[in-house]
Amino acid sequence: MVEIKDRETGEILETIDADSLVGADLRDMTLNGADLRGADLTGANLTSSDLNGACLSGAILVDAILVGAHLKDADLSGADLSRARLGAEHASRAVMLNGANLDGAKLLGADLRSAEVRYASLRGANLKCADLRGTDFHGSDLCHVVAVKALFIQANLREANLCHADLRDAHLNDASLVRASLHEADFTSLDPDGFTIINLANFEGADLSGAKMRSVSAQDTNFRHANLTDVDLTDAILGGAILHRADVTNTDFSGVELASVTMEFANVSKARNAVVPSYKKNLR
Repeated sequence: MVEIKDRETGEILETIDADSLVGADLRDMTLNGADLRGADLTGANLTSSDLNGACLSGAILVDAILVGAHLKDADLSGADLSRARLGAEHASRAVMLNGANLDGAKLLGADLRSAEVRYASLRGANLKCADLRGTDFHGSDLCHVVAVKALFIQANLREANLCHADLRDAHLNDASLVRASLHEADFTSLDPDGFTIINLANFEGADLSGAKMRSVSAQDTNFRHANLTDVDLTDAILGGAILHRADVTNTDFSGVELASVTMEFANVSKARNAVVPSYKKNLR
């Protein structure tokens, strides 16, 4: 028998008729405030369970199912959620992790589609190859996150902190990064001929200072009022991109075609290697 207790009072919340929680059926259970720190929940089914405020620090949730589970303000720091299923086609069926602590968590290959992860902390988390399509990270802290080859397509990263984030070979197509902090973020590729894709993404007002964006594909991307100071855009594809009033001080445009780029009131005179067509007007 396994007893699941309250993290503060020690009260028994549920008694599981099994020797361990590996592969356990914990669907639709009321486990808010549960003490599951370090627990081995490999392959466990926690669909639609209430885990608000629960402590799962260091827990093993590899291949676990948390679709529709509520983990508001839960502690998942250092937890291993590799290949875990938390997402769904529709937001109403996906996991809710608002305010959760996922610092240092492993989410390699995890499914977080359409999940709510607002104002959560994921500092140093590993999201390599994770499916984050449509995930809502509004206001979350993803500083130093590793998200190599992650899918952020149509994700909401508005006002999120992605400073020093490893976004190599990630897909951020049509993602919202309005007023996000991305200074020193790495958008390069592991492959000499590869590239990170940020087509149609919205970086309006974002801080990208010092970001590595060599060879990035940023077609029709919105950089209005963005801080691109010291950014390396060498060989980037910027067709249709908007840099209206962007700060491009010391930005390297080597090999970049600027003919179709909107650059009104951008301080191009302070950029490096920018070959601007003579017909472009209202430049600074």
